[in-house]
Amino acid sequence: MIRTSRLTNAIIPRIIPYSKCTYPPTSRLTSPLTSSTYTSISTPTSTPTSASTLRTFTAKATSIDTQITKEKVLEAQKAWGAAIVHISSTYSSGGDFVSAASTAASSLYGYGIFPSVLFKPTKATSHPFRPTPEEAMSYFVGGSNVEGGYEEDKGFAINGGKGWSSVSFNNHDCVILQSRTEAVASGVYNFTCATTGEVTDVEYTFGYRMIEGGEVRIWLHHSSVPYE
Repeated sequence: MIRTSRLTNAIIPRIIPYSKCTYPPTSRLTSPLTSSTYTSISTPTSTPTSASTLRTFTAKATSIDTQITKEKVLEAQKAWGAAIVHISSTYSSGGDFVSAASTAASSLYGYGIFPSVLFKPTKATSHPFRPTPEEAMSYFVGGSNVEGGYEEDKGFAINGGKGWSSVSFNNHDCVILQSRTEAVASGVYNFTCATTGEVTDVEYTFGYRMIEGGEVRIWLHHSSVPYE
C-alpha cells in the first residue's frame, strides 16, 4: 500500500528571518519549507538581495567567498535532479513520498524566504503559475495528495505513478547577475521514465539566489516542452 500524507492549509509559510530557516523534517508539512540532505552546498554566509536589487540588478560589493558561482548552480541542479529521483523511488517503495517531496522542496525553493517565487511548471494548463508552496506541492505529488490541490496535477515528481530513474541538466548558458548573489540558467533537462525507459526532453529557465549560510534557493522556475 502506498503511504502518503496530505497537506493542509496550515502549511502556508510565513516570511521568517533568514537565521531561523532550519526545522527538522516531519511527515506532515506544518512549518515553513526547510533544509534537507539534498543540499550539498556549504559556503560562508552571504547577505540576501532585496526585491529592488532583483529588479534592477544593481551592483553591490560582495566578497569572493559569498558570491554565487556556476559551480554552485551546477550543485543546485544536481540536487534538484536527485530530489526528483528520490521522491519517485520513495513512491515506488511505498514510502511517504509527500513528506519526501516537502523536505526536498524546502531545500531547493525559496518559498517562505523570498517575497515571491516565480514557478511555471511544464504540465499545468488550468493553473499555469504556482506562487504558493501548496500549489507547487500539488504539482509535484498530485492534487489528490494535497488539501485544495488541483485536479489537473497527476504528480510530476512521480511521473503520474511511473516514476523517474534519472534527471540530467544540459545548460545552454548560465549567467551570473551583476549583484554576484544571483544567477539565471537555461537549457534542456532530460527525464528518464523508470517504467518504460523513455526519455523526455524539457526546456527550462531557473533563477537562483544565495541566502544566509551560502546556500542557494530557486526564485524562478519556468519549464516547457519543445515547440513542434
